[in-house]
This record gives sequence, structure tokens and C-alpha cells, in this order.
Amino acid sequence: MALGVPSTGEAGRLSDLEPWSGEPPRDEFFWLSQINKATFVVNTRLGLLDRSKVPAWCRALKRVIARAAKPGSPRPRMYVRYEPLLVAEAGIEVTLMHAGRSSQDMHATFQRAMIRDETLALMKALNRVRAALLRLCDENRSTIVPCYTNGVAAQPDSLAHAWLGHLEGFRRDFDSLREFWARLNLSPMGTTVLNGTPWPLDRRAMASYLGFDGIVDNAYDAGQISAVDVPVEAGLKLAGPLLHVTQFIQDVMTQYAQPRPWILVTSTYASSAMPQKRNPGSLIDVRRDANEVLGRVSSILFRAHDLAPGMYDVKDEQLNRTILADAARVLEAFAGVLGLLRVNAERALEELNLDWTASQNIADVMMQRFGIPFREGHRFASELVTYARQRSLTPLTLSYSEAKAVYEGMVEKEGLAGIPKEFPFGEKDFRETLDPRAIVEGRRTEGGPQAPELERLSKGARERLQADEAWTGGVESKLQAAESRLEKDFTALCA
Repeated sequence: MALGVPSTGEAGRLSDLEPWSGEPPRDEFFWLSQINKATFVVNTRLGLLDRSKVPAWCRALKRVIARAAKPGSPRPRMYVRYEPLLVAEAGIEVTLMHAGRSSQDMHATFQRAMIRDETLALMKALNRVRAALLRLCDENRSTIVPCYTNGVAAQPDSLAHAWLGHLEGFRRDFDSLREFWARLNLSPMGTTVLNGTPWPLDRRAMASYLGFDGIVDNAYDAGQISAVDVPVEAGLKLAGPLLHVTQFIQDVMTQYAQPRPWILVTSTYASSAMPQKRNPGSLIDVRRDANEVLGRVSSILFRAHDLAPGMYDVKDEQLNRTILADAARVLEAFAGVLGLLRVNAERALEELNLDWTASQNIADVMMQRFGIPFREGHRFASELVTYARQRSLTPLTLSYSEAKAVYEGMVEKEGLAGIPKEFPFGEKDFRETLDPRAIVEGRRTEGGPQAPELERLSKGARERLQADEAWTGGVESKLQAAESRLEKDFTALCA
């Protein structure tokens, strides 16, 4: 993961070269070029530029872009460094195109566009995580595992139900990014510096050609306030998905300390000293990288702290873009690791039957079937667990007669009135009360793990994912269409 390139502040970066190969990057130079193309198209249409001179200027712009497309060529990141390249090709008269423009609104525009690219990539990666996790849920609807509270085994649950719960967190992360998109995808172009320009610009046409859904309404806000808000909000949006990644991994790692874990990752590395060890390095790597990016999110807040409006610190698009891109890479890696998880359902059930995660169900059933107050049922279950653990007994090895004796001894010792003196369970019913699978299937709560609700929850998760994948696909198509339309109309001007 790369940290941002050192910056000299408002004067620009130390270097305009960034390693790349293949297609030219969608960097500051790319977006300054797009803004220049859109300026030629829109302002010529408005009559703000001499139509007889524009074709030569457009061809000069094409030459500047082509030269910068060669690996190793300068790709200026600031307009004050870009413009001399255009002047060298077309002469000083080409600067007539700068009517009603400023580095302030141009930079605010490409900063949003670059964050927009990274945000869309982040959302697509998040959907890949959701799809991988949903596949695991479908494969493990009948798998019963121990779930934990306060780091201690608490109750049995369907693994699919628990992981659908994790999936809901990632779904909310997507919803949050989609809400952010509505604020992000607005164009500052045409606001110039602080209060607009006397030139009659068509801001909405410019926004449309650059793929924006609308404009930042207030000219002062465009470059001074929202230009800070956008990178700060983009960084804060990373907290949700990255925390959910680390929570999921830690949930899996909780059981990984067992001699025989019931969830394994198939990509491991061996210890150099201990032959028996198979370390879940892929899980650990993703957790490390997620936490590393989370740590850098705080840098955005500190760069924004105590700034007068218009200061450059937090607008550093290289730092902001790198953090977003690294977060997307973490999600991509996590989606890959999810595909490496293997679940041993028999071993999970064995683990449940080694401990007393069914004890709350005893109290619930005693109250539901026999009218015994929950606190009395809870007291019996607690005493039963204490008795069993002192004798190394499990739910499978504790005899019915011992459970009966514990209950009846408690009632007699405490002189409890209003509850049955004799143990109310038959042996078959008592065994079923301790059966993890029967406990899960016996749930009646809306949103619970019982089969009908599990089917409903899975269906809802799948439908929401499909809708969100369609949304990202639609957004991507719309952005591509805007770029194609701009290229077509710009090319026509060059003729």
C-alpha cells in the first residue's frame, strides 16, 4: 500500500511523474483534459469562443494529451503547469478558453471526480464481499455453531443466520456510500473562486459532460466548504466496512485457537519451528491491512482540523485517493479470503455439545411450558451447569436422573413455593431442550434462525444485493456514456 506523494502545498507537488503502464491513469491530468474538452464544447456552443479558431485549439489539446499518454511523460497535476503545454502547442490566444475558470473550481472538480472513481470501485468491491458472504450463508443454513458474547460461548445459532447478520452490516455500509454519492456527484465547475464570474457559463451542461448529476449550488461552498467536506466524509465512510471486516475476521479467529477449529481457511503458512502449526495468514493479512487503512482515516480529520476556508491541506487528492483505493483493495482481498473458508459442521456441533450453551433454553422452556418464573428457571439452569462442570459432565453425558435431583434438591432446600416440586420434564423433552439443533429450529422470533425466517432473510439479502449491483452498473454506464458523448462532441469540434 502506498502513502501519498509528498506535497509542497498550494504550489503543487514535488513531481508530476507517477509510475504507470498500460492505459494512462485517470489522474489529475486526465480530468484537467476532460474539463478542457468540455470547456471547448460548451463555451463554443454558447458563443463565448471564436468558432473559427476552436478546431485548431482542440487539435492542439489532442496533441498535448497524446504526448502525456506515453509512459514517463510529464502529466501535470495543476492547471498552472498544464496550461503552458497547451500554449506551446496553440499559442497564447488559446488562453481565451480560461474565461470564467480558475484553478479553484477546476481542482475542486477533479478532486470530486477522482474520489468518485474510487468510491464507485469501493462500492463494487463491497458488493463482491456481500456476494461471497451470501454464498457462504447459502452453503451453511443447516450448520449449527456456537456464537459468542463477551468472548464466551453463549448460544447455538445457525451459521447462516449469524453471517447474514454480518451481511446486514455490509449492506448498511453500501447504503451509506450511496447516500454519500448523492452529495459527492455534484460539479463545482463554473463557480470560479468565491462568487462566480461575469461570464454567462452553462454550469449544468458542463456538469453533464463530466458525468455529474448536478451542480454544487452555492459558489462559495463549491470551493471552500464542500471541497473539505467531501474528502472528510469519504474517509469516514471507510470506517463501517473496514470495521465490519475486522469484526468478521475476529469472530472466525475466536474459534481458531481450538485444537480442532470448525472454520478453517485453506490458505495458510507453516510455522518455521512448530511443525503442527498452520497459521491463517490470509485472514491476518486482511485484518492488518484493514486496520492500517483505518489508522490513516484519522489523518484526513487532522489535515482538515483548524483550517480557514479554502486551505489546501485536506484537498490533497493523492492522499485521499490512495486511502480509498487501499480500502477497496482490502475489500477485494477479503472477498477472496471468504472463498477460502471451509466449515466443518460436525465439529461445530461437537463443540456445542461440549459446553452448556443450551442453558438459557432450559429457563425459557420452563417458563413457557410450565409457568415457572424465568428467574427461578435461570437459577436452576445455573446450578445445573455448576454441578455438571464440577464433574466434567456435558449436555450429552449428564444423566436425566442427575438433572432431576438437582432441580428437586434446589426446590426443597430453598423452600420454593408456587413451582412444581417434582422435575417437570420427561427425559425425552429434557434431552430435546439441550439439543442445539432443536433450539435453533424452535425459535419463533421474527428475524430468527428458524428455517422459514432464514429463507426470508436470505431472499431479502439477495434481492438487495441484486438491486445494489444494478445500481452500480447503472452509474458506471451513465459515467461511460457521459465520457463517450464528450469525446464525440469534442472530436466533431476538432474537424
